[in-house]
Amino acid sequence: MNTPVIIHYYTDILCVWAWIAQRRNEELVAQWGDQIEIRNHVMNLFGSTSVRMQTQWKNKGGFDGFARHVQEAAAPYEDAKVHEKVWSGIQPQTSGNAHLVIKAVELTHGAQEAEKFSLTLRKAFFEKAIDIGDMAVLKATAKNCGYKTEAIRLVISTGEAMALMLADYQEATRLNLTGSPSWILDNGRQTLYGNVGFRVLNANIEELLKEPAHEASWC
Repeated sequence: MNTPVIIHYYTDILCVWAWIAQRRNEELVAQWGDQIEIRNHVMNLFGSTSVRMQTQWKNKGGFDGFARHVQEAAAPYEDAKVHEKVWSGIQPQTSGNAHLVIKAVELTHGAQEAEKFSLTLRKAFFEKAIDIGDMAVLKATAKNCGYKTEAIRLVISTGEAMALMLADYQEATRLNLTGSPSWILDNGRQTLYGNVGFRVLNANIEELLKEPAHEASWC
């Protein structure tokens, strides 16, 4: 069996483009199966939503302007519903708490469960307008998912979950990632980010499955 193509996938949990891209990743897995491996990472775009609104949306309507932007961005995509209160009524203070608990789930229950938990949180925020910046909400959601909440609490308390989260943040900075979502392919030689269509992603993976080791060695 050939080694799968590794895709390092960086997102901020509150990013609408990552919510939209979720379906594309699902299609990639359905298309390629075990020929690809998507490794999920978090990045810091909404670490402070108030600062983000002040620096990037102050002259464009603030939270209300951003809420309209999110609704318009998601409107063409039937599989990426966005509740009318997202950002206009429900305004998480930070994505950091969610990222922290996601990493705690990864440490205690594995990467696949962390991926499932991330999707559960995205659905809660975008479809139901639940504030996933609230630690109480995150703990309750983890409990409802059947996770070992004491084990999660422990890796948060010891700093292990924080260290794993910050390692992702630091790597995203080192890679000069400028947007969420970002797909890193071919051992870091190729970066795709933002609203990338399925066909583009699929074509890039198809090329990498064609003897990538030989082609990458050419001058």
